Amino acid sequence: MAAVDAEKMTALKQLKSAAERKAKFQEEIFRLTDDLASLKAELKSAHGAILALVSQSPCKTLVGLCPRTKNTTSIVQMPPPLPSPFRRRIGWPPDPQQSRTFVDARVKWVRDRGLDHAVEKEKHLQPFHALKDLLLSSSSSRSLPLDIIAAHRDDLRLPFRAIRFIRLFPSAFLEEFPQQSSAAAPPRPVIRPTPELLRLHDDEQRALAACRAETADRLLRLLMLAPARRLPLRVVDRLRWDLGLPRDYPRTLLPDYPDYFQIVPSSTAAGGGSGVLDLELVCYRKDLAVSAMEQYAMRIGGYKKGMPLAFPLEFSRGFELEKKVRKWLDEWQKLPYISPYEDGAHLAPKSDLAEKWTVGVLHELLHLLVPKKTEKDNLILLGEHLGLPLGFRKVITHHPGIFYVSNKLRTQTVVLREAYRRDLLVEKHPLMGLRFQYIHLMHKGKETGSKHKDRKRKRNASWIIDDCKIKDEEEEGEEEDEEYDDDEEEEDDEDELSAASDVDTEEEESDDQDEHSIRSAGRENNFPRGGASRTVRSRKTMRSSV
Repeated sequence: MAAVDAEKMTALKQLKSAAERKAKFQEEIFRLTDDLASLKAELKSAHGAILALVSQSPCKTLVGLCPRTKNTTSIVQMPPPLPSPFRRRIGWPPDPQQSRTFVDARVKWVRDRGLDHAVEKEKHLQPFHALKDLLLSSSSSRSLPLDIIAAHRDDLRLPFRAIRFIRLFPSAFLEEFPQQSSAAAPPRPVIRPTPELLRLHDDEQRALAACRAETADRLLRLLMLAPARRLPLRVVDRLRWDLGLPRDYPRTLLPDYPDYFQIVPSSTAAGGGSGVLDLELVCYRKDLAVSAMEQYAMRIGGYKKGMPLAFPLEFSRGFELEKKVRKWLDEWQKLPYISPYEDGAHLAPKSDLAEKWTVGVLHELLHLLVPKKTEKDNLILLGEHLGLPLGFRKVITHHPGIFYVSNKLRTQTVVLREAYRRDLLVEKHPLMGLRFQYIHLMHKGKETGSKHKDRKRKRNASWIIDDCKIKDEEEEGEEEDEEYDDDEEEEDDEDELSAASDVDTEEEESDDQDEHSIRSAGRENNFPRGGASRTVRSRKTMRSSV
């Protein structure tokens, strides 16, 4: 028994000594852990101090910071920053320029009447211009039968029937009925341009010839924005109107600049082997790889590559930014400006710096266009070819002081704000001046025939005086009602303009009805606001008294 007790006592002593050693080891581990934490904290603080020094003087080298060098005047070049995955692994703070700091706030849309009017006043201008080109390029007689024009309705993008569209503009198109050899055959109307339209067309051709070099440079800069230095020809065709290119530019413009462009088969998997063509860049001109923002900064002076550039901001009347959004915007404007002609693939996809590069690409693209605006669908189509990140459409809504999205004309149009003062362009291209003359010609025939009628329609007493004129209006054709509607839309304010466009839309959907039903519906529904029911009653009373 004594031997057993002695063994137990020995085992207990060994267990006790083992527990003491274990406690000492744990204390040592805790001490080493605390030392490691303190060293890590010191390392973070030292790294923060170095980042602060580099941010204060990014172009200078640090002097005397190397502990191995005895000479305090030695110059030590700072190493490049670590990539983002290593920063996250070590626990260092991320690079502020490569991080996303946009606040989670809703940027509301506020209507801009001037920019809406700049979009809305070009209603029907593109189909009008396309119909003009079809007439003048048809034959030496510069005329076409109506049935041929109706067959090209989809190509011309006519909003409704060809005859109705032509009769909307009597000052631009003439409708003639040539003599028929057979009395049984119905007469086929022939459409020809008016002398005023021919004169404007000749002026436009002279302007296109004078701007050929400038037009080629703009198209070249558009290809320089694309990382692949090429764009599908169908994309260029869709932007032809906004770029100010002639309708037959592949035959009249591109062959004159063989050192700029060439048409090649598509290199993409979707377009290869299917006859799809691309417009490829031949010569990259560094002197043209300067954005509009950089040109303006160079004119002011003191600008160097990579310096911060702030985009000009203009907001709609009544628009207010939240305080946190305004603070973020001020910091975002101070970020370095990366040229849109540089590749932004190395930027973090969702960083503030990548967003500023995306805004710069969209800003430069809109600046290359003649009207400084385009449909939002065109930008979406171009996005994948210009290397823009996914979801870049949100960038447009994040910056309402740079871009404005108009909802007029049944589409969304992105407008470059700084290019407009109310509804007028600050710098008007010669082609835009001619387009405004086309718009004036489109409305000219409507104004001359009904100005005195419009003034009398605004007064209720004029309904009795114009009794005979009202009877004459009932016997007139469909074009008289449309002229009356369009003149009322021009004199109303912009709120009434949008409402009138809805009425026109309803009329366009009922094109298949006969002319009598269209005229009766137009008289019952198209009255000035605020007096429709009263005007109908006054007409009925007037006619009954007569």
